[in-house]
Amino acid sequence: MKLVLSTIFILLLVTCGLRASNSPKKRSIRDVDFKNFTFDWYPGKGWTVVNITTAKLLATAFIVCLNSPSISAQQSLSHEQFASDFDQMWSSLRDNYAYFDKKETDWNRVRELYRPKLDDVKSRSDFVTLLERVLDELYDNHTSLNTNLKTSPRIVPTGLDLWAEWRKGRAVITQLRSGFSAEQVGLKVGMEIISINGLPLKEAIARRLPKSLKAINGDARNWALRAVLAGTHDRPRIIAAKDQNQTVAVYKLDLPTQPTVDDYSYIPKAEWKMLPRQIGYIKINDLVSTEIVSQFDSALAGLRTSRGLVLDLRDIPKGGNTDVAEPIMGRLIDRRMGYQQVVPLHEPKYVKEVSPGGDWTYKAPIVVLVNRWTGSMGEGIAIGLDGMKRATIVGTQMAGLNGGIFNMELRHTRIGIAYAGEKLNHINGTPRENFVPPVLVNLLDRRLSRFGDPIFEVGYETLNKLINAHPNKPGMKVGVKHRDPMVVERAFFEVL
Repeated sequence: MKLVLSTIFILLLVTCGLRASNSPKKRSIRDVDFKNFTFDWYPGKGWTVVNITTAKLLATAFIVCLNSPSISAQQSLSHEQFASDFDQMWSSLRDNYAYFDKKETDWNRVRELYRPKLDDVKSRSDFVTLLERVLDELYDNHTSLNTNLKTSPRIVPTGLDLWAEWRKGRAVITQLRSGFSAEQVGLKVGMEIISINGLPLKEAIARRLPKSLKAINGDARNWALRAVLAGTHDRPRIIAAKDQNQTVAVYKLDLPTQPTVDDYSYIPKAEWKMLPRQIGYIKINDLVSTEIVSQFDSALAGLRTSRGLVLDLRDIPKGGNTDVAEPIMGRLIDRRMGYQQVVPLHEPKYVKEVSPGGDWTYKAPIVVLVNRWTGSMGEGIAIGLDGMKRATIVGTQMAGLNGGIFNMELRHTRIGIAYAGEKLNHINGTPRENFVPPVLVNLLDRRLSRFGDPIFEVGYETLNKLINAHPNKPGMKVGVKHRDPMVVERAFFEVL
């Protein structure tokens, strides 16, 4: 059957060609940490083909797809194979997931709840949906599948453009992702979320909460809140929110005219400029692509004469890897140092170290800007530079993603699963996900309303104070020791 379909397709392409059309660009959703891909098709629009060579290439791709294991699995997997893969995932996580001690999840209960639902699984897509629900029971944004469907929930923080938290029983927006749909439609920090897609928020949360919990704690409720606000890939969000004057308005998100989290990219991966007072600024937009290392080196070379550096890590929700992050940190230190404590599940803990790199070391004071979209390896850089006392961290708490990621592949469906398989801590032993910036910026404070970018403003002035306090010591240690909220608040307003 596949051979017949392939032959017919090729004959159609070669005989008639494909007429070019004004089809919109195919859009993809990709989470680099977990290699997720989803494609939107535009019925009736057709493909744009430049010439018959392109058509032949498309035909070849079509044949490859027909013969790929995933397509075959979609068509022919048995109930027993789905059950085998379910058991493989459940038992592997039971033995290797590193954060059960922090969870209220009853993992045995998870198996009791979801394994019987295999009777309703008729396809690989059905199985993906079932596994997504199983992983929801861990309420862990650093554990997910490597594939998704149009109906799949977006991953947090990659697929989220507004951060909300429960505050005294109210779901309050505490941060907006700059430049994306939630900000574009007029949602503001401090607003209270009332409903999502016409459903009262508390009802939506109740539906999204894990079903196996021994107790519903704050972490689970905040996870469910943000999962609901992220929504699914296939459905635009409609949010009703109340402002500080108690006025309720309805906001339509994810419209074609709005920048969305499902379709964006950054070029270049690193941006840099020299700010007033000879302050250098580098914004890193990616910690996955290997070319970021050379781009960072070029940026640093351009800022070699700067009196201090603002390193902006506020837009790295996809995380990254050590092959990119460690060379960046290595340019900022002059000796080998420990930057992160690793706690494997089945082995002794140890300290991960980084060595100096490059032909020269940047020794001036550094401020690192972080927020809720500083994820995974971005969080690793922040706690690393803090632990090495090489930078002052300024901003809000970060994404709070759990641990180091491990991967497994299910035998029959070939579905990959990324999960938190080891704990990661600050060099002082504090869990990375609990890290609080020494200079903590409370975006709900109305005194910050006069700033377009409060975190940047605080960071910039903090760096100037550090430079002025030690003008003749460009290589001094600049870690801030105070973490008491009152101390931080006083220091913050002294800066401003």
